[in-house]
Amino acid sequence: MSTRCEVTAKRAAGDPMGLFERYLTLWVFLCIVAGIGLGRLFPPAFEAIGGLEIARINLPVAALIWLMIFPMLLKVDFAVLHRVTAHWKGIGVTLFVNWGVKPFSMALLGWLFIGWLFRPWLPAEQINSYIAGLILLAAAPCTAMVFVWSHLTRGEPNFTLTQVALNDVIMVIAFAPIVGFLVAGASGLEVPFQVLLWSVVAFIVIPLALGSLSRAVLMRAKGRAWFEQAYLPFFHLVTTAALLATLVLIFAFQADNLTGRFVHVLLIAVPILIQVYLNAGLAYGLMRWFRIPHDLAAPGALIGASNFFELAVAVAITLFGAGSGAALATVVGVLVEVPVMLSVCAACNRTRHWFPPAIPARAPAQSPRPVAR
Repeated sequence: MSTRCEVTAKRAAGDPMGLFERYLTLWVFLCIVAGIGLGRLFPPAFEAIGGLEIARINLPVAALIWLMIFPMLLKVDFAVLHRVTAHWKGIGVTLFVNWGVKPFSMALLGWLFIGWLFRPWLPAEQINSYIAGLILLAAAPCTAMVFVWSHLTRGEPNFTLTQVALNDVIMVIAFAPIVGFLVAGASGLEVPFQVLLWSVVAFIVIPLALGSLSRAVLMRAKGRAWFEQAYLPFFHLVTTAALLATLVLIFAFQADNLTGRFVHVLLIAVPILIQVYLNAGLAYGLMRWFRIPHDLAAPGALIGASNFFELAVAVAITLFGAGSGAALATVVGVLVEVPVMLSVCAACNRTRHWFPPAIPARAPAQSPRPVAR
């Protein structure tokens, strides 16, 4: 690999956790308080905002979510996909957990806990919507925060970049069929496939294509250093503001439902927590079984456990509305994301000795010198 590629990979996967990410749970809690307060004080204003829809898509929320998703997809470099074969065992394990286990295990956990065990403490009319939101949360692997988790566990940066790019390609094809099948099966709700397909186009295909195009054009015009040191940091601030504003809007829309019902948030968090630890443990255990080095096993387990909650929030609002139980369930995923994933990072770091040492990168082969005759 060239030095330029190595630097790019390390920058993309080595960003330290900033103030916002470290205290994301606190910011979400403050947004809950602010949103419910504003929703109770100014109900007509938020009713008007909630009515600004085209084709069942709330325009203010859609604009904010676009501002969240687009900057994250700017970090995805599809040029690294040719490296898939370099770490094929680790990538195979993570793909199996991401797409063969995680959405289905969440559907089972949602049905078990929300649909059965916790049913007496939840409103009957919201149970299926809560289950649908949990499925949306687990149906797409995380795209942005995994770079932070990989850095915290000293993960191999090229593996992380390649896995994220590959997951994004698969997500374009697999997200809609998996969500449609599992939501209908586990919750009994009918999902209009055309609306789901348009959601994939609006919140995955278009921002992914524009992000890839912008990345290529701006790097060619302005250079890699400007793109990574000036352009991406600017959008980080935009993403932060958009996420907080979206959360305030969602909880303002849900103000009447949530007043005095914080127990719902706690109950919804239970299957999410189990799902994260279950899938992280499965991926990590398989990595150890196949004797994969720790610098691949740790980020693989973290990618296998984390969720693309921004996409889940967007699709839940599009399909069921900003005031729905599905939207609330996806926001609970935002609430627990950072503390839970930090605990997984800590567990991976403490068990580094379980795995074989990383294989040092091989120097490029040199052509044999001609033998003098």
